[in-house]
Amino acid sequence: MASGSLGDMHTLTHIDSALSVWSAAEPAYEPAPPLRGDAVADVAIVGGGFTGVSTAYHLIRRFPSLRVMILEARRLANGASGRNGGMMLNWINGVSYREPELTRRVYEATRDGIDGIVGLIQEHGLPVRYRRDGCLEVLTDARRAEAAHARAEQLAAWGIPLRYLDSAAVARRLGIRGAAGAVLDETEGQLNGVDLLRGLRPLLLARGVALHEDTPVLRVEEGRTIALTTPGGRVRARALVLATNGYTPRLGYFKGGVLPLHSHVLATEPLDEGARAALGWGQVAGFSDDHDRIAYASMTPAGELVFGGGSNAAYAYLYGGRTSYPGSPDSARRAFEAIRRRLVGYFPAAERLRIAHRWTGTLGITMSRLCSMGVRGEHRNVYYALGYSGHGVVLANLAGRVLCDLYAGDHDRWRAMPFYMARLGGIPPEPLRWLGYQVYTKLTGRSPRRGA
Repeated sequence: MASGSLGDMHTLTHIDSALSVWSAAEPAYEPAPPLRGDAVADVAIVGGGFTGVSTAYHLIRRFPSLRVMILEARRLANGASGRNGGMMLNWINGVSYREPELTRRVYEATRDGIDGIVGLIQEHGLPVRYRRDGCLEVLTDARRAEAAHARAEQLAAWGIPLRYLDSAAVARRLGIRGAAGAVLDETEGQLNGVDLLRGLRPLLLARGVALHEDTPVLRVEEGRTIALTTPGGRVRARALVLATNGYTPRLGYFKGGVLPLHSHVLATEPLDEGARAALGWGQVAGFSDDHDRIAYASMTPAGELVFGGGSNAAYAYLYGGRTSYPGSPDSARRAFEAIRRRLVGYFPAAERLRIAHRWTGTLGITMSRLCSMGVRGEHRNVYYALGYSGHGVVLANLAGRVLCDLYAGDHDRWRAMPFYMARLGGIPPEPLRWLGYQVYTKLTGRSPRRGA
C-alpha cells in the first residue's frame, strides 16, 4: 500500500519491521570497512551519531589538516540518532527558566542549533528530509493551560517567540482530543537524522576524515597519547571524543551519571491528505503533551505519523545498563500496544491506521535531566557530550560546535551555558539501580529524577 487513507484501511495492523521510519527510508547503504591494523589520529571520535559526526564536521572545517577518525560500533546513525522521534526542539531539559538572561541564552543557543542543522543541509545541498513549521506543547489540563498561557506571555515579553493557542485554535491546527490549550514554537520542526548523517558521510570522507564502521572500541587507555583497542586493531590519538551518549558507561565513563533507557516508537504507513485531514492534523510538524511520561508525535513530509511515549510501558531499563534491546518488536508487544492506545486516545481516527514501523532507541538520561559537554582526564584530552535526556536531535548536533571550540581553546561563549562541564551523578549501582527504577515507576507512573 503506497499511501493510506482512513477509508480503505482495516483495523490497525502491524508490519514486522524493527527499522525506524528514518532508516527504512534510506537507500541501500554500504558501510565503511572496519579498522584493520594500527592507526594514528589527532582526534579519535567514538560514535557515529549526531555528536560524533557533527564534531568531525566542525573540527575538519576549522582545522583542515587535522587527522580525524570516527570509530562506529555498527553503522552511522545506528543508535539514538537514527532511532528517535525526529523532533527538533528548543530548550535544555533540567534547567529552571526563571531568570530572563539565562532563558534567552538557552533559547537562542538551541534555536541557533536548529538554524545550524538547516543551514548545513542547505549549504551542502544534502538530500535530507525535514520540515520546520513549528511544534506544539499541548496542555491537557485547564489549570496547566492557564499557567502555560501566562508563562508564554512572560517569555514573549523576554523576547522568546512563543504563542499561546486556546483550545479552539489548537483544534484548527491539530485535532487532538482533550487539548485545553497549547504553546506554539514556530522555529521547531522535524528531521530525518539518518538522511543527515549519511548525507554528510561523503563530505567528511572528501575532507580526509577516516571512517570505520563495524568497529567497536573495546578498551580505552588514557595518557598524553590515548590508545583505543578494537577487534581488528589499535588507534593512537592525541585526543578522544566520547560521542556515545547512552552507550558511554560501556566504555567505563559516567557509570553513575547516565542511565541507558530504551524508548519504543512507532510510525504509520504514509498517509494521504485525506487521511491526515480525517485525523485533524494540520500545518504543524509535531507536538508533545504535558505529562511526566511525555507523549509526542510528528508527521514526516511523506505523511508517516510518528508516535511515542505516553506511559511507563513506552520505556524500559534493562538490568546492568544493557544497551541492546533483545529480540524483535514482538518482544516489546505490550509496549507498542500501550503506545498505540495513547495514539488512538488522542486521535480516535488512528484506530484504523496501519503501523509500518516499530523500533527501539537507547536514550542517555541523567537524574537531573541536564546534559553535560566538556573535557576531562589528567591530560585534558578526553572530550565528551552526553545525557541529552530526550532533546538529542538538536543538542547532539550543537555539541559538535561546543566540542570543537573546547578543542580549539576558544570556548568562552559556552561557559555560561548550563551544560558546560555540568556534573552528572546520583544514579546508584546495581542492583539498587534496577530495583529502584522498577519500584519507582510502578508506584508513581513517573520517571525517576533528582528532586522528583
